[in-house]
Amino acid sequence: MKKNIIYIALLGMMSLMTISCESELDIEKHGNMGSMEDYYTTDENINTATASLYLEMRGFYYNWFFVKNLLSDDVWCGGGQRGDNGEMEKLNEYRFDSNHGMIESLYSGLYAIIYKANLIIDKTEGGTAVMKHAINEAKVFRAFGHFELVTLFGTAPVVDHLLEPGEYRKGNSTPAELWACVEKDLTEAINSGMLPSKNSANDAETGIRVTKEFAQALLGKAYLFQGKNSEAASMLDNVITSNKYALFDGEYDAQFHAAANNNCESLFELQKRFDPEQMWNQFDMLFLMQGWRTSVLSYSGTALEVLALGTYGFNNPRKSLYDAFVEWEGADGYRLSKTIMNYDQMKAFGVDIQPGNNVYGNEGYFFWKNQSLKEDCVVDQSFFQGVQFIDLKVMRYAEVLLMAAEAQLAIGNSAKALEYINMVRVRAKEKPLSAITLSDIKTEKRLELCNECVRYQDLVRWGDAKTAMANQGKDVPAFAADGVQWNWHNDKYGFQDKNVLLPIPLKELELNPNMQQNAGW
Repeated sequence: MKKNIIYIALLGMMSLMTISCESELDIEKHGNMGSMEDYYTTDENINTATASLYLEMRGFYYNWFFVKNLLSDDVWCGGGQRGDNGEMEKLNEYRFDSNHGMIESLYSGLYAIIYKANLIIDKTEGGTAVMKHAINEAKVFRAFGHFELVTLFGTAPVVDHLLEPGEYRKGNSTPAELWACVEKDLTEAINSGMLPSKNSANDAETGIRVTKEFAQALLGKAYLFQGKNSEAASMLDNVITSNKYALFDGEYDAQFHAAANNNCESLFELQKRFDPEQMWNQFDMLFLMQGWRTSVLSYSGTALEVLALGTYGFNNPRKSLYDAFVEWEGADGYRLSKTIMNYDQMKAFGVDIQPGNNVYGNEGYFFWKNQSLKEDCVVDQSFFQGVQFIDLKVMRYAEVLLMAAEAQLAIGNSAKALEYINMVRVRAKEKPLSAITLSDIKTEKRLELCNECVRYQDLVRWGDAKTAMANQGKDVPAFAADGVQWNWHNDKYGFQDKNVLLPIPLKELELNPNMQQNAGW
């Protein structure tokens, strides 16, 4: 029932945004609908504004997902052929500059989330429970926006209120100012008493919105990224000891499908819905882009029965990721088998490369964990597979455990760090470790959370990015039945010192003379 209320509000917002325009000459006016100044004065309007904020985040997710994963060392850009998506290739091969469309959209998208959060925080008048809840929920969204800005762009402006006209051209902020804003918003939201907690790990309703524990996990992550390890350990332990979350105990890969939406491991995911009558409100290119390149493959047997066909072949796993799995848990590792297939496994499953074709941006390995199945589709459209109802994951409990393990190890509590990492390993059907190092945590985190928007920022903060991605983009593969071909080569490639921060988009600099570009760009 609670989930339906959210969706009614979301659909109401969609209706408002899609009503066709009609001439004023043909419409009699029936009063004043009000202004922004008096809109945020009723619970009904506040719920609609909150739904709009969630919709903003859901619309932003696609760009956020692809930018961060393409910048990591886990995936090849892929696609149908060279140049299928040049902007994505530039990201993946480190050939982008400050005038890059996806980086610009990521930057502006974060500020769009912050703006809608600020509308609720600054404009809400009244002290009802609905209003107080909305304000503190919005603070978590605003903190999320500033967290991404500081970890990706470093010097983007803090926008912690609705700007007056004289403030539109804000200059750069310092990382310290951005972090302070993140901490303040999350601390206030957590201490407000207005964010709900799940009733139990299996409560699939309360967690469809921001919870107190998600705010704590995000604050713990912010502390960890700043090297405030004691604070991170304490905050993340709050989530763990709440007993409101648990590692998913079904088949490992099942948690990434629609049937397991809002499962016990989900800290926060953006909601989709199975509703054929409103299927285009669920439209999203995310899984359409990531599914295997249907046009160059043939399908039979089990694969033909269960897979959602009609997908584009982006974000293919690199051999280095597959090899890391094999080194850590063996070629027959349970988690590996639920995450990646090699070509022999693909053929056994019923998928083969069509004669004379190859799979661009691929070394012979294929993600399984993020493949949509027929059962995930609102409508199974093999010609254009864009209406899945798989929720969009922002954070899950495994990440909390591995962040907590890192923080505990950093403050000398190796026993607790070992406990947390082994919880993840046991779920992966791996032998528990008897001792733990930071290298162990880095490896475990890479494997557990591959292609989940985590790896790139971790590599940067650990100081490992330049080593891991020094040659990224130098050569680009395609995979055919007889092996890997390396037909594309770049003179400009790889992570450089300047890539520690993304560039402030050129458009922002052209419009705002008070902004300075990040070093090296």
